[in-house]
Amino acid sequence: MKTVGLIGLGAMGNGIAQTLRRAGYALSVFDVRPGAAEAFAKDGGHACASLAELGARCEVVASVVVNAAQTESVLFGADGAGGAGGLVGAMKPGSVFVMCSTVDPNVSIGFESRLAEHGIHYVDAPISGGAAKAASGQMTMMSSARPEAYAAAGDVLDAMAGKVYRLGDKAGAGSKVKIINQLLAGVHIAAAAEAMALGLREGVAADALYEVITHSAGNSWMFENRMAHVLAGDYTPLSAVDIFVKDLGLVLDTARASKFPLPLASTAHQMFMQASTAGYAKEDDSAVIKIFPGIDLPKGEV
Repeated sequence: MKTVGLIGLGAMGNGIAQTLRRAGYALSVFDVRPGAAEAFAKDGGHACASLAELGARCEVVASVVVNAAQTESVLFGADGAGGAGGLVGAMKPGSVFVMCSTVDPNVSIGFESRLAEHGIHYVDAPISGGAAKAASGQMTMMSSARPEAYAAAGDVLDAMAGKVYRLGDKAGAGSKVKIINQLLAGVHIAAAAEAMALGLREGVAADALYEVITHSAGNSWMFENRMAHVLAGDYTPLSAVDIFVKDLGLVLDTARASKFPLPLASTAHQMFMQASTAGYAKEDDSAVIKIFPGIDLPKGEV
């Protein structure tokens, strides 16, 4: 089996790493947080001390970091030149870099072009499904890549995700579809928070409202999932408020370039921005409900 590396052991990355380890891959991992890679490797795998070490060991490297800036740093180092500190100086020609973050499609296209100069294949492969589906191997991957990249890494992609959609023969299409998914996800969370907040303001019992809506036509996956966090008063971040500040910002930037109107996405973005500036940036994205005044939430949260 191919030697595989994974960078970023956050909620999604750790789940993917567990899935790949169960699939039998000789997995190497790296995370900037002290001890995170070592903790994972206690149950199997190799903790790398540097990106260069991981790049030199692996034929396929998946990156599950937060954004384009972190991906840039992972690939090319702090100076952007691909020297010490980055992967490209260590990865062998013919190896594959799998980019799983949500980024501007044009940035992803640029990564593909720059890696090709080093003889490294690139897969534009943003992911969706949450930490639980990542850990169970049932997440969704929205990928696009050149045929030679799929040929070199297709088995690894299939091991990572329950559904791997191949959306094009070059980078860009995967990131475009992910941005559309994030438009819907962000709008659905914002709408769910608004609906729950109105119900609470009107004196409806929160648990009764949740029970009825989740068995009625107004339900959505986001309402059912995120409003459960509100009922529990637990805003431990699985996906933070600031993730949707970023992702809906990417949605709006993409549409702005072609002068395409997005009234609902714009409103949802402002709601997450308001929650972020109110001090909830690092809380679970369901904390967007806290922007509504006078809402009596569980555990006294406001």
